[in-house]
Amino acid sequence: MIRALTGLSTRHPWKTIAVWTVVGILLTLAGQALVFRATESQTGGFLPSTYDSAAALRTAEERFGVDPDANTVVVLVAREDGEPLTDADQRRVETVAGTLGERRVTMPRDQREGPSFLAEDYSQTPRTAPAMVAPDRAFELISVQLTGNTTDPGMHDLYRAFRDTARADFAAEGMRTGFTGGLADMADTTEAGETTSKVVGLVMLGLIVLINILVFRSLLAAFVPLLAVSVIGGAAAGVVVSASLLTGIRLDPSTPSLIGVVLIGIGVDYFLFLLFRFREELRARPDRPARAVAREVSARVGTAITSAALTIVAAFATLGIATFGQFRVLGPAVALSVLVMLLASLTFMPALLAVCGRRMFWPSRSLTGAPRPGPSARAGELIVRRPFAALLLCVALLGALAAGLSGIRMDFGQTSGDSGTPAAATAAEIARALPAGVSDPATVYVTADGGGTLAAGTLRPLSTALAGVDGVGSVAEPVLSEDRSAARVDLYLDADSATQKARDLVSGPVRDTVAAHTPDGTEAHVGGTAAIFADISTAVDHDLRIVFPVAAALISLILLLLLRSLLAPAVLMIAVGMCFAATLGASALFFQHLGGEPGVNFVLPLVLFLFVVALGTDYNILISDRVREEMARPGPARAAVARAVRHTAPAIATAGVVLAASFGSLAVNAAPATQQIGFATALGILLSAFVLSIVLVPATAALLGRGIWWPVRPGRDGHRPGEAAPARPDRESVPVP
Repeated sequence: MIRALTGLSTRHPWKTIAVWTVVGILLTLAGQALVFRATESQTGGFLPSTYDSAAALRTAEERFGVDPDANTVVVLVAREDGEPLTDADQRRVETVAGTLGERRVTMPRDQREGPSFLAEDYSQTPRTAPAMVAPDRAFELISVQLTGNTTDPGMHDLYRAFRDTARADFAAEGMRTGFTGGLADMADTTEAGETTSKVVGLVMLGLIVLINILVFRSLLAAFVPLLAVSVIGGAAAGVVVSASLLTGIRLDPSTPSLIGVVLIGIGVDYFLFLLFRFREELRARPDRPARAVAREVSARVGTAITSAALTIVAAFATLGIATFGQFRVLGPAVALSVLVMLLASLTFMPALLAVCGRRMFWPSRSLTGAPRPGPSARAGELIVRRPFAALLLCVALLGALAAGLSGIRMDFGQTSGDSGTPAAATAAEIARALPAGVSDPATVYVTADGGGTLAAGTLRPLSTALAGVDGVGSVAEPVLSEDRSAARVDLYLDADSATQKARDLVSGPVRDTVAAHTPDGTEAHVGGTAAIFADISTAVDHDLRIVFPVAAALISLILLLLLRSLLAPAVLMIAVGMCFAATLGASALFFQHLGGEPGVNFVLPLVLFLFVVALGTDYNILISDRVREEMARPGPARAAVARAVRHTAPAIATAGVVLAASFGSLAVNAAPATQQIGFATALGILLSAFVLSIVLVPATAALLGRGIWWPVRPGRDGHRPGEAAPARPDRESVPVP
């Protein structure tokens, strides 16, 4: 199958390139325009229906007509001179608020990405209502509801249009305004980090190009892989978005950007494997046509790429057993996109090699003569001369980083916190005068059994009991649904809804009090941001205990089949396990212990485990297979390890730096969760490449010798039984699993 695909693409390279280019551009445009139709902006929507907060969400939608995409923007209105609001001031504030609630806000469309006719139009008339006045009458709060996907830039543009109009209207009355809430915070944070993200993205692309230029000394070898991977990445994102819309399975907002980074990294890696082998074969066989060499190289390296890609696919497939929907969606999305990259690696990339031929490496003279031994050769000699010291040094480094796991906590906050944005400043001003949770209350929903009705009086004991809970600042009056079959009671907590204190309060005393004081003949559920993330915490803990061992077992099985050994896969899995612990510990040390964050983002352990184990295992497979190939030849085992490091380290180092740079670009994203994923994954890839694959695994192989391949190990006579001795033992090559 692999040989058939690579053979077809190299026989008809121009047709293959044309098809991929046209399809890639169309899918890229469609994906950009439709991505926000396919994403689920409300994290609570990913919870299983059995959780209490999920039941509260259903009650809110079914009994109170709450739109799951409705976003509350809290507008703070105060006098410009800082004096307390008078009764006349309040009347003017409420008049302006009423006018804003009657005026349609049109979404700007001049800066939309992709075909404008496919983009969602969020133009709407907002719902406005006075919320409350500060006890010292320093300000009044207006509640504004805007409906739409909070992650869509179009929704951000709509919010800014409303904000500018409201600010001007209140300023005409001598009032200053502030805006806060989830949508306001996300729009401000995105706007603040937009320039930085663009600059860092360009720097990341420039770094990849520079690395390729330094390695291959060729402009085509530097730019062609990046252009090809950009087309493939856009096509893969379009396939994922299309599959989401066709199946009705909503994507997490971070999934599209994560897919883009993953595909740039692994796509350039796969192209590098092809380029290294292509250059080696052109150097060794200068008389052969370049197209024939491209066909042969693509077939041989295609096996390695297929194995590497299927390892990632298999690892992320384990997320299908997760209960938390955000994990269950992420797995198939990444797996599908990697399969698209795999198909391109077996067709599009070989076609480019066939078309470019020897010109791929112009003006470099690398195709003439054999390269001289460099740092990789010296590193291999040093490792085999002191294998125990090298192994001990690696273990000490990984152990020191893993010490950061002490006291690690999970953070479920979704905003940037005290980020210095206008939204954060407004929230801080409100919190100084009112309970911290006033802009995002916890809510108790009470429904009557059997189609009965409720009376406000029957809920008074529950409200009184909730008001007595330590940490509940105040309790609003119950609000009945239109048919009086359900009631809503808002709780204003003293703690911000995104904090651990709020989650502990809601999941503990508040739910205990609700359970003890729910009126007979009714059922009650606690909802709101704090309750949702308390339940997510429970779901994540459950999923981590299941997914980790299943993923590890599946990857171990793949290694067992690829390496045909029992001991070598065990060594590799122990190594990547240590790398995972070290990377997560370093992340906790950097963000939580030193950075003052509440903890590491709750998705980080799982995403990090899958990426570090799956992607790091690719590099370990490359070095392990080369060690086995060299040990099959005559001579001492340690000399074989030294040769393996010499031949393999350049490819691993180059691919590791490129992949780390790709993930590292996420570290400057406006979203704190994405920052942590970018930092941690980049660190994990660097540790996998430079510590595990280049030092730890070779040092272990040097210590264990040929016994590492037990029970089927290479013979000391130079080859396995029934296997011909390898030709050209000294030729430079890039290992292929």
